Amino acid sequence: MKKALIIGATGLIGTELLSLLLASKQYSEVKTITRKPLTHENAKHKNTIIPDFDQLSQYGSEFAADELFICLGTTMKQAKSKEAFYKVDFEYAVEAARLAKQQGVKKVLAVSAVGADCDSLFYYNRVKGQMEDALRNLGLPSVILFRPSLLLGDREEFRFGEKLGVWMAKSFGFLFVGKLKIMKPIHAKTVAKAMVKEAQNNDPLVITFQSDEIHEIGYY
Repeated sequence: MKKALIIGATGLIGTELLSLLLASKQYSEVKTITRKPLTHENAKHKNTIIPDFDQLSQYGSEFAADELFICLGTTMKQAKSKEAFYKVDFEYAVEAARLAKQQGVKKVLAVSAVGADCDSLFYYNRVKGQMEDALRNLGLPSVILFRPSLLLGDREEFRFGEKLGVWMAKSFGFLFVGKLKIMKPIHAKTVAKAMVKEAQNNDPLVITFQSDEIHEIGYY
């Protein structure tokens, strides 16, 4: 049985992923690294609290696992500056993977975003693309990247764009065909299911899944 580690377990995808991994018979332990205590009534769950993610390197031994799941992500509105956004979506994600590699982790599964491209004109997509490239260049045997479109799910805070996405998916879902399939809103649980399913592939690979592919993998 395997040991999984999640960083970003309190987010929309991370929350779904934690529940799925704890329920899976493939894992004997599921570790989470969070800024604040994360309680879960399951003996398999181990939570490590790191109040300041700028200090991740001081907790290197906590990154020992068989698989690292990176579900970190914020928005410009939440981060309030490009520098703060970059820290969360690039620096913390890459540092987590680097520390995990030092502890023997050979497989990293990370959430990116549709349109991720290090040469993009859009800052958000550019940072996501840079994060992807950095993970690929770490020399890990397996790096599996997931590029979901607009995420659906129950958040604590209101996001107009996501509410609009729900309405569009229900009212105009038939329009998301052909090349537009990758833009169709996708539920966070579907992404989490796809991550768990792909984690069971024992072949070393570096691969990127677009949103429509994630839906096909996780919709079961």
